[in-house]
Amino acid sequence: MKLRQVLSIIEGEALSGDVDLDREVAMGCGADLMSDVLAFTHAGTLLLTGLTNPQVVRTAEMSEISAIVFVRGKRPPPETVELAEEKGIPLLYSPYTMFEVCGRLYQAGMPSCGLFNL
Repeated sequence: MKLRQVLSIIEGEALSGDVDLDREVAMGCGADLMSDVLAFTHAGTLLLTGLTNPQVVRTAEMSEISAIVFVRGKRPPPETVELAEEKGIPLLYSPYTMFEVCGRLYQAGMPSCGLFNL
């Protein structure tokens, strides 16, 4: 699924400058525990989180996350945006809860990341 489609489904917006809205994401993961992100995600994952600190971007980089969506109407501080732009990780925003964003994307056909073989 392309980021353009994701934004439409979650009624969101891009927070990063110069986001490639044609970038593909393979699956989604909703988590606020970065240890879960490290344990259960795969390259190409769209991360949904309510955490806005720079550590989210560092974890995303290590896990080869394709993009990050901040849920619950949260917006990251400038240092998080700057780090994400430096690392080439698009940041998106949605006003909805993590539960609703996950549900909308799953209903639209995005598979979940987790305990399975790719």
